[in-house]
Amino acid sequence: MTGHKGVQEPRFDVDLRGARAVQVGDHNRMSLYPDREVAWPVRVGSVPLTADCYQNRAAEQRMRDALTSDGVAVLTPAVTTVLRGLGGVGKTQIAARHARRLWSDSSVDVAVWITATSRDAVLTGYADTARRLLLVESDVEPERAALALLEWLTATDRCWLIVLDDLIRPADLSDLLPPHDRTGQLLVTTRRQDAALTRHDWEVVEVGVFSPAESLAYLQDRLPDVVTDEETEQLRRLAEELGHLPLALAQAAAFIADRPLLTPATYRARLADRRRTLAEVMPDNQSLPTGHRAAVAATWSLSVDLANELHPPGLARPLLEIAALLDPAGIPIDALIGETVCKYLADQAGWPVDSEAVSDALGCLKRLSLITLDLTQPARVVRVHALVQWATRDAVSADRMSKLAWVAGDALLEVWPQIEHDQTTAAGLRSNATSLWSTAEECLIGPRGSGNVHYLLFLAGHSLGSVGLPVQAVEYFDRLYAAIHRLLQTGHPDALTARVHLALWRGEAGDAAGAGEALAEILTDELRVLDHGHPLILATRHNVARWRGVAGDAAGAAEAFAELLIDQLRVSGPDHPSTLKARSNLAYWRGEAGDAAGAAEAFAELLVDRLRVLGPDHPDTLTARGHLAYWRGEAGDLAGAVEAFAELLADDLRVLGPDHPKTLGTRSYLAHFRGVSGDAAGAAEAFAELLVDRLRVLGPDHPGTLVTRGDYAYWKSKAGGDLVEVAKAYFELINDQIRVLGPDHPDTLKTRSILGF
Repeated sequence: MTGHKGVQEPRFDVDLRGARAVQVGDHNRMSLYPDREVAWPVRVGSVPLTADCYQNRAAEQRMRDALTSDGVAVLTPAVTTVLRGLGGVGKTQIAARHARRLWSDSSVDVAVWITATSRDAVLTGYADTARRLLLVESDVEPERAALALLEWLTATDRCWLIVLDDLIRPADLSDLLPPHDRTGQLLVTTRRQDAALTRHDWEVVEVGVFSPAESLAYLQDRLPDVVTDEETEQLRRLAEELGHLPLALAQAAAFIADRPLLTPATYRARLADRRRTLAEVMPDNQSLPTGHRAAVAATWSLSVDLANELHPPGLARPLLEIAALLDPAGIPIDALIGETVCKYLADQAGWPVDSEAVSDALGCLKRLSLITLDLTQPARVVRVHALVQWATRDAVSADRMSKLAWVAGDALLEVWPQIEHDQTTAAGLRSNATSLWSTAEECLIGPRGSGNVHYLLFLAGHSLGSVGLPVQAVEYFDRLYAAIHRLLQTGHPDALTARVHLALWRGEAGDAAGAGEALAEILTDELRVLDHGHPLILATRHNVARWRGVAGDAAGAAEAFAELLIDQLRVSGPDHPSTLKARSNLAYWRGEAGDAAGAAEAFAELLVDRLRVLGPDHPDTLTARGHLAYWRGEAGDLAGAVEAFAELLADDLRVLGPDHPKTLGTRSYLAHFRGVSGDAAGAAEAFAELLVDRLRVLGPDHPGTLVTRGDYAYWKSKAGGDLVEVAKAYFELINDQIRVLGPDHPDTLKTRSILGF
């Protein structure tokens, strides 16, 4: 923007308190003081200092592109630009850099900086400017002075810049917007994302957090003594843990710099301790870096207050408190608008709340930039910056935190699918469960007078193992048992449950003997405190028998299941799921002990009862059909097995979907029996297709994927494939099995035997 100095026709169209518009020099303006000259340039307000070690950013360049032309500092004609984003991302600093460049430019006649946190603040800033321009007397009320300024801006050819920093309420600018058709700029910074701030003739620039490179560069500038590669890696990790938020990085760097013995690594350890408050790991108000108005812990408090006032009132804050306990990277929207959260919010608000009201409350949080919504994926999610979550949690009392934690856990259970078709969704749910555990452990283990562990913690660990990550499941349940042991009594039923899960996944990870020994010890402990017919005793006997068979004693397993079935029938009756499961295992281990025909006959009888009790589409019914098909094949009816697996696959696809692990397993058995029936080439082709899908659905390190790689190599060799390629495939497989499963896992040992070492 440059001041146009051409001759203009005088204008006399406004009368303020008897003063006529007069022509002064070669500019048109209205003045109460025709005998006095304005001291040009006019500067009103105080532009914040540029932050130490300021980083040039992409958002700043986007703003410059909107406000400049061919490198010229100011643009003609007028333009309005809005910088918006979460509190702490650096909107004010970007605006201040632009204003400071123009502050010293003599061609900019009027430059105004207003902290626009209220309508009164805007009116006061406008009034001060009007007085400096000699448009009004010093004692005129702010509203009339502001009107005078706006009328002057409409008529003048002078070049001007007005910055409205940290606009809190868009309505505060009602009737206070400068004109859009003159030689000036309006620059607004705000956390608000209301539609009122997205006019078609305004430029909106979204300001996000630092990029990883910007974060690292900033921390290195602020902490110049950090020089080694290891220390630099600590800075990278610190930036990630602070979510690359510029405000947090600045205050964390100041916190470290003020403590000579505190290293980035030890500071990260403090951050990881969720028992600390945010104020304990960030500077207090007396130690803030230059130019910072508020500590990190208080940065978003006003935004939360405002969101909570928006319609529907009173829902945004408690909703954010629930979200503050979950995964910042993505909370399922369905969990937040489900029945559990609606009931809790209704109790808080004192009026009925439905999913529509909660959706509107999410919109209120978004309007204040406290959350972002990702609606582009099937699994729609809410994202919240981790430090916003931390600050929100710090404001919650201990007694309410327990209630919030159980509400959040129940909300996740409400949307957790019984069958995990979509592994991406399941992974997201596990991540949310883990976040909840890490932030509210003592609330989920033994609170609310019940002394129980929230079921979510067991479900998340089971889900981890069921998708083919048994080693990680072992680690998970080891941590869970340690936490329960620490917070509850050793003999607590939930402690026993955690031990059982730990033993089971230990077996799935390849240590069948260890699993059997651990389960036998658990059974001994249970028998000391529980009745022999207790369901927990029967369940543990079931697991002891199973892992006895997996460890190699199939006959012993069959015998143990036969004994268990007698007690299960007596305690639970013939149609109980546990009784049907015992019959299934008895039949299976009968087959493994050498009686394939007897196993097939037993599964045929079991299938009749499962169809009657559970129906044709129940997963257990489908499983029984798979077992029946398998043992028919093992008993010699290969054609019958192929036909039965083909029919089962059609129903698996219909009921469970193409990517369900059981569907993939049925495809594997179908391919196997095709090969055993004499179609080695067809089996190799089927396993090649299955491998593609298992890699896509389960990933390269899933045990099922590794098994399929071995099956493909085997049938490729049987079909006359290139033996060099087959050998290469086996060698690559053994290396991955050793890395993922360990050298002593049964699958690893099987591949080693094929290779002859």
